Amino acid sequence: MSPPPDSGQDSPNKTPTKAFAMGPGIVMAATGLGAGDLVAATVSGAKFGVVILWVAVLGAVLKLALNEGLARWQLATQTSLITGWIQHLPTWVHWYFLGYLVLWSFLVAAAIMAACGIAAHALFPQLSVAAWGILHSLTSAVLVGFFNYQYFERLMKLLIALMFVVVLYAAFKLLPPLGLLFSSLLIPTIPENSIQYLLGVIGGVGGSVTLLCYGYWISEKNWLGADYVKVVRTDLSIAYALTGLFAVAIIIIAARLHPDMVKGPAIVVAMADEVGRAIGTFGRWCFLLGFWGAVFSSMLGVWQGVPYLFEDLMQHKKPLNLNAKANTQPFKSRSRYYGLFLLFLTLPPASMLLLGKPVWLIIVYSVAGAFFMPFLAVTLLYMTNNKQWMGDLKSGGLSNIFLGISLILFILLLAKKFIGYF
Repeated sequence: MSPPPDSGQDSPNKTPTKAFAMGPGIVMAATGLGAGDLVAATVSGAKFGVVILWVAVLGAVLKLALNEGLARWQLATQTSLITGWIQHLPTWVHWYFLGYLVLWSFLVAAAIMAACGIAAHALFPQLSVAAWGILHSLTSAVLVGFFNYQYFERLMKLLIALMFVVVLYAAFKLLPPLGLLFSSLLIPTIPENSIQYLLGVIGGVGGSVTLLCYGYWISEKNWLGADYVKVVRTDLSIAYALTGLFAVAIIIIAARLHPDMVKGPAIVVAMADEVGRAIGTFGRWCFLLGFWGAVFSSMLGVWQGVPYLFEDLMQHKKPLNLNAKANTQPFKSRSRYYGLFLLFLTLPPASMLLLGKPVWLIIVYSVAGAFFMPFLAVTLLYMTNNKQWMGDLKSGGLSNIFLGISLILFILLLAKKFIGYF
């Protein structure tokens, strides 16, 4: 039975066209532009100026390569990447990632709550940062729990439109000379003592673990099978073009700030003040609204997508079967595992807003997190180059080049983490 006309889903028997190629990618872009990404771009822009714009572009291109490989795996094998790890990699991989996912989710949820709280408090200071953060968390849980993917996608499109219009307009009003702008985008420049910050921007732009959510979102759209590979590539290309453009805009705005101004919650207010000086008080308020849209959309994306990862891991004895022939409706089981992890994201991390983050937990999270991106890159290189598994969708030369570059850069970022802590 085909989905109803207004469901937003493609019929399994419908021939895919590029007309359908805007949906999960937009959700991915909105989710990937989270608080950490904004902070990394802001701090780097304030310290080194617009000469590092090329880094935002490179980060978006590399995340596009990783997400394209992930989606191509799913379309070729009819299984999620997590199921692929469980089926084809050693058993420890499953338990490593499960433990990491719980730790990552706890701290990221707390960070996103804090970011939403800061953004809302800057707009309406009547409530504290903690109160606003908890209110956003509860609101996100209700929206995710009671509305299906199609309504979620529409809301995300509205939020990303809000944040893009506002932030891009502000960046346009603060543009550097065109010669400097284009040279900064096209000619790599590495300022002194900037390597750690540049790697942070590359790692932050476009998300990390949230890349895995894309597979479940394309399944929600019923984009199943090799016929959808062109649709997915178009969808992701649009998404990461927007992601790179947004990161470039943030760096342009941040380049007007003094490095001492980009510490803690003052980051948001400092950027808004700079925008206000350029385009007036109303522009300042609009920028704060756009920043709020960015962090709230990231919260919604994490709250909706990450429970799928936990659900997949917990159901590993019965791997998800995304085969179009076996499933005429997209995967949206919403089992008890999904609901439990949604509650886990919503409630326990709120304690961090009141207690602060223990130093040892930050160190464990940071080191474990630095392992994830090279792990993702190396497993994609291994799994998507297997002709037996991938068939005609096996990785080509260009894909392997970008996956290889991703692996090298994320290993460098991992090394920097270890040098910093040990």
